[in-house]
Amino acid sequence: MSIDWVTVIAQIANFLVLVWLLKRFLYRPILDGIDAREAEIARRMAEAGEAEKKAQTAEAEFHQQKKQLLSDQDALVQQALRESEDQRDSLLAEARAKLEQEQRDWHKHLERERQKFTAQLQRAGEETLLELTRKALRDLADESLEEAIVRQVGVRLHPIAQELSDAAGDSKEAIATTHDALSEPAQALLRADVNKLLPGINLRFETDPEQAHGLVLRVGGAQVAWTVDSYTEEFDALLSERIAAGVSGRVQPGTAKG
Repeated sequence: MSIDWVTVIAQIANFLVLVWLLKRFLYRPILDGIDAREAEIARRMAEAGEAEKKAQTAEAEFHQQKKQLLSDQDALVQQALRESEDQRDSLLAEARAKLEQEQRDWHKHLERERQKFTAQLQRAGEETLLELTRKALRDLADESLEEAIVRQVGVRLHPIAQELSDAAGDSKEAIATTHDALSEPAQALLRADVNKLLPGINLRFETDPEQAHGLVLRVGGAQVAWTVDSYTEEFDALLSERIAAGVSGRVQPGTAKG
């Protein structure tokens, strides 16, 4: 059997042409498509990697922000607690100060009421004492309070006669002032005592309804007074002393009295 080389060469040429045609029109587009697909896949993989990195970065930032938020929240809570404690302390201090002020005001009120009551008690005692003294003088001696004082003026003026004389200076007049007019015998008695202790001094009598009951004697720049006010002042002092002594000496519970 002989080989037809022409036919063989023609088939080889056809095969080569077919391979070239396949490569040119079939394999190349497929290979180019595969390359493009691989490039697209590589690009998307790269984008996915970048996206993953961004996601990881975002996650890290999220955790950091969350941590910072929790830290800030704790700080805000602590600050709110401190502010609430400060506000509580401030309110307590304000309430305590208000309470102390109310206590002081209450003590002041009680002290004013005590002083008011004491003053009323003293005034009532003074008026009662004065009325009883005047009544006793009228009932027992048939004379007024001023007349009773006049009878004691000589004795009371004697120790200070020189001082009154010095105070009179060039003045030759003395003034005796009473709430009500003195009787003639009382005026004569007082004039005699003044003339005896202060020779050359003329005594003049005056009345002053605003003056307390008693006698006020003015000689020059000196003044001597024997009025109810001077006695009631002493009465006030004694009464206050007795009241204070009564309060401080109050028997404590369980203390026996002899």
